[in-house]
Amino acid sequence: MAEAHRREWARVLAATVRLTRDLDLAEECVQDAYAQALHSWPANGVPARPGAWLTTVARNRALDVLRRESALRRALPLLVTEESTPGPGEDDDRLRLIFTCCHPALSREAQVALTLRLVCGLSTAEVARAFLVPEPTMAARVTRAKRKISAARIPYRVPSPEELPERVGAVLEVVHLVFTTGHAAPVGERLVRQDLVDAAIGLARVLRLLVPHDAEVAGLLALMLLTDARRDTRSTAAGRLLLLSEQDRSRWDTRQIREGTDLLTTALRRQAPTRYAVEAAIAAVHAEAPSWEATDWPQIVALYDVLLRLWPSPVVELNRAVAVGLRDGPSAGLAALEPLLDEPALATYAYLSAARADFLRRLGRLPEAAGAYTEALALCGNDVERSFLAGRLAEVSRP
Repeated sequence: MAEAHRREWARVLAATVRLTRDLDLAEECVQDAYAQALHSWPANGVPARPGAWLTTVARNRALDVLRRESALRRALPLLVTEESTPGPGEDDDRLRLIFTCCHPALSREAQVALTLRLVCGLSTAEVARAFLVPEPTMAARVTRAKRKISAARIPYRVPSPEELPERVGAVLEVVHLVFTTGHAAPVGERLVRQDLVDAAIGLARVLRLLVPHDAEVAGLLALMLLTDARRDTRSTAAGRLLLLSEQDRSRWDTRQIREGTDLLTTALRRQAPTRYAVEAAIAAVHAEAPSWEATDWPQIVALYDVLLRLWPSPVVELNRAVAVGLRDGPSAGLAALEPLLDEPALATYAYLSAARADFLRRLGRLPEAAGAYTEALALCGNDVERSFLAGRLAEVSRP
């Protein structure tokens, strides 16, 4: 059932929304379908096509509700369905849902929240944890976004070719946020939310079907594949965090690395480097290094310089500072981190304190390192990362 939820939720919901033109009703009917599957499948077996079974049950449930409430619903604002540009076959409904959730009339927070809730199938509680807000706050945010979609008569369709260039960028940002939330889960017992990672990669593949010549789409998909290729080596069987320097590179997914590298090459040939292509290039340098010691840090620093011009960001500056420290030594790394200590956007960012702590540890400045590790622990919400930081703190605190 968990696999059916992960793989089929978005398709079933998207198909049901097309019938109901109401996000709330569609979501309720899909939830009913999954509840019915919980009772039926253990007794009768999982159907050969779980998604089709769930879609049929959800749509039948929706038809029953629509027949009973037809008079009332005629007076309610509903999603406008319009003829859309032909999509990639069975994925067209899912694309309609993605572009509806990422409509520019919604705030970026609302776009990401709706995508996580409706396209990725996360519970409201899970979305709230991803945003580090209380569940009632997130429930209200999602409800307001749904109401705005209906009240503003936002079309449930794939944008026209003329609209695509300005609409795809917003969708890519949301997909990237879904991926990063899954790749480094901000809270919880797991280092990785693989369901979110897989959902983001799946969405990027669907977008690539829609706009096969878009270099930004190719760059983002390349970035995610190259990064996710390390998934099986990021922690031990017991759940201990493994740094990049400790990972067994022979276990990295060579198929994903090859596909990601090919996509990156395609993206760079088609136009000047985009943000995602440069990030993918950094991931490719790591993927192609035969060992940690052989990593080309000068090239990585140079790529971060390019990325800062394309996408100025305190987080990019932090990553560049770490790369400088790995290229030139921990003292240079500390010096590069110094200007970021007063950056408001990084005030609660655990990775800044953790990076500083590591450079201090390597310099033998153990009392200062202990203070930085303590600060990082206070800011970190992921249990796997907290365990790693606690171990480092104990190491530098020994008499």
